Parts: sequence; structure tokens; C-alpha cells
Amino acid sequence: MSNCYIGLMSGTSLDGVDGVLVDFSEPMQVMASASAEFPAAFKAELLALNTPGDNELHRAALAANQLAALYGRVVGQLLEHAKSLGLTRTDIRAIGAHGQTVRHRPQEFGSADTPGVGYTLQMNNPALLAELSGIDVVADFRTADLAAGGQGAPLVPAFHAALWASPAHATGVLNIGGISNLTLLPAQGPVLGFDCGPGNALMDYWCQHHLGQSFDRDGAWAASGQVQQDLLTRLMSEPYFSRLPPKSTGRDLFHPSWLAQQLQGFESCRPQDVQASLTALTARACAQDLRTHLPDARELLVCGGGALNGELMRMLTAELPGVAVMKTDQRGLPAMQVEAAAFAWLAWAWHRRQAGNLSTVTGAREGRVLGALYPGARVA
Repeated sequence: MSNCYIGLMSGTSLDGVDGVLVDFSEPMQVMASASAEFPAAFKAELLALNTPGDNELHRAALAANQLAALYGRVVGQLLEHAKSLGLTRTDIRAIGAHGQTVRHRPQEFGSADTPGVGYTLQMNNPALLAELSGIDVVADFRTADLAAGGQGAPLVPAFHAALWASPAHATGVLNIGGISNLTLLPAQGPVLGFDCGPGNALMDYWCQHHLGQSFDRDGAWAASGQVQQDLLTRLMSEPYFSRLPPKSTGRDLFHPSWLAQQLQGFESCRPQDVQASLTALTARACAQDLRTHLPDARELLVCGGGALNGELMRMLTAELPGVAVMKTDQRGLPAMQVEAAAFAWLAWAWHRRQAGNLSTVTGAREGRVLGALYPGARVA
């Protein structure tokens, strides 16, 4: 039976959909990749849905349909690649589709019967994707972890451990999307992982606000400014950074209003200096967490869009003397494919009824099989 799965990821950076076709036969191999950008109006709508607004249930349902259509387009591209490899639709066992996170409030709300469960919302229409693609879809990966008392995030550490854990040395894996998350792979002992704080979200917002560009390419604008140490100290005073794991966060905390509050009293800063300081915030928060929780780490593998930001990578390297900071490309998996491959892996784990979470990471009572199956329609 085939071990081929598709993984789809659209993250908090809101830049688009990344997809991979993965063969989980030994050794694991990414056989094809594809992507689709979010149209500007759709990106704006997704960003708006991160905060309460008018008629949001209706708008979210329509946006979920549009997201499923974009997912289907990426799946179509991957199937075209598969043809050249001699594979057909029936060789793909399932699609792991993460959905688009619009709210993440774990453990904040509850009742007498469900104390402290909270919620996390990944907007998606996996039934529509199964209908469009003709392939089984596994989706809704986070809620089982919340039901078991966990944060529902991050989920990628189990996949990172499967790829890069080594008894020879301690390794950190840092994913920098809109939010940054860190996986700690000690030479001995349990795998740990948590969200560090903002990744690209605040940098992207500031760049869009001042330059009309969706992101700071290679960190060039940040490199033209000067880090304002007093501002960086203010930013780092956010209580989230000193919280002990397990912990996770999102745009529910790190959003433009949060930034506006932090910038009070710094109105004289040049925009490029604020950008440099926001880049330094991401680097320092992540480096501080690595030094605190895995002090013997010898290398830090970086993936996600932040790995393509040369100025951010330079700052990370400066913050971590004695640690080899590198893209995951140097360990066999391109930086922009890691998260999508992780959700292909979670679909693979679902079929094996294997736990997809790590209780040491999320705080769940124990491991849980993650996801729900939506059978694919028969497509000629």
C-alpha cells in the first residue's frame, strides 16, 4: 500500500498555501511541492477575522470555502507533479489540511464540566476539499489536544523529533512564521516545544503600513535602521516572554494594537528603526528561549518564512554565540516545506493511530491521535 500523503499549510503569516507530496517509506522523501499566494482581498479578510467583527460567522464560512478551493488548486498542482512520477490520485492515501487559524485561546475559558479547555479555531472546509480532490482529508488536528488539557500547539515538534533528534547532541528547531515556535531536542530526555512569541507578524504589518509591501525582503529595510535598545527592552517586557512552557500564542496577543501600545513614547523613532527593533525582538525572544531551556544546544535549525530573512538570521547568529544557526535545507528539508510536511506526517500518523502530539510540549494529559477523516469523493 502506498505511503504517499499530501500536506497543506497556511500559517499565521497569511501569505498563502504551501503544499508537499511526501512518501513516508524509509527514508522519508518530499517528492513534489507547490504553493499558491492569497489574493490581497482574501488576505485582508483573513486578517480581519482574527478579531471580532460584524457578521463574522457568515464571512468565516465563505472564507473557509475559498480556502478549500485554494487548497484544491495546490492539490491539483501536486497531482500534476505526481503524474510525472508515475503516481495517480489513488496512490495518495490522504491529505493533511491544517486550515487557517483565526483564533487561539486555549485554557482561557471553561465551565464546571469543561474547566479551562478554551478553544482554537482553524477555519477550513475539509469536506469540500475532499469533494474537490477525490482524496481522503484529515483535518482538525488541534482540538483533541485541547480536549485532553493541552494548548493545541505547537504540533510540529513530534515531526521535528522524528527527523532530527539525535542522541549525540542537543538541537533546536525554530519555525518562524507569523508566530515563532521552538522545538527542543535534547540528546537525552523528553522533547519540549512552545511558541516563543511573534515571528514575522509584526514585522510584516509594519512593512505593509509604511512601505505598502507585504514583507521586508531579506530584512533589507530592517538592516537600514538601528535597533533602539530602550524600545527593545519595552517590547521584551511583555509578560508572555517570561511565562514558563507549555505555552502558545497568536495574533490574539501580538497584533497592531499591542504594537501601538508598546510604541507610546517612541513616536520619534524612524520607521526603519522600529523595523530593526521588531526584527531584534523576534531574534532575542527565540534566542533567549533556546539559551534558557536547552543551554547545551549545538545547532539551531531554522524553517518557515523567517529563514529567508537574512537580517533576522544574522541577528539570531549574533544572539547565539557558539551555536550553529542554519536553515533546515542543510539538514535535508527546505525551510519552506517543513510545516506542510509536518501535516502530511500527522495524516500519516492518523492512519497508524499514532499520537500526533507530545504531552511534554502541549501539556496534554497524554498523547492523542489527532485529526478527523473526511472521505474523498470518487473522481474520474
